[in-house]
Amino acid sequence: MTTERHIKLGRQTALISFLLGTAIFGLYFLTSSFELLFLGYGFIALTGLINVGILISILVKASKDKDNRKKLFTTCGLMLLNIPVMLFYCWVAMILLNTMRITFTNSTQTTLTNINIIGCGGGQIDKLKIGESETVWVDITGDCSISIDYLSNGQKKEESVAGYVTNSMGQKMKYNIGGQNEEQF
Repeated sequence: MTTERHIKLGRQTALISFLLGTAIFGLYFLTSSFELLFLGYGFIALTGLINVGILISILVKASKDKDNRKKLFTTCGLMLLNIPVMLFYCWVAMILLNTMRITFTNSTQTTLTNINIIGCGGGQIDKLKIGESETVWVDITGDCSISIDYLSNGQKKEESVAGYVTNSMGQKMKYNIGGQNEEQF
């Protein structure tokens, strides 16, 4: 294989690995789908092997082609830039696995105030007008449940949001305050 072909293959592999990895991560961020999480793990393993094979091939070519060594090493550096990107995506995925991202929607006919998220890492929403929504990131601190209490027309009310959550169970979910909800966990 020619030097130009090695350089082109290395650059294309780096770009395709980056774009596909970013797409998988982006979809996981938006959906919290466990299937995408496992697809991401498989993708890391497969592309890691492919990238290492191509990287070794380029390094072997660089040892033989002194005239184009700098270009070949630059291509290797470009390919290696995907490693910190992958580590960053894995770090964010670990955070997401230990976080419940709950979108609370006021489905009552009154403005709600002093909405306290109780359990796990907790949280607070000062006020939700009728039909208004707000997303709260609740840290999962171990085995716990999540409930809320709030004021509706000055009257304190309580609701259960998630009966049981634990580490690595992070999800994106929607919860209608004062409305119909599917039982969660």
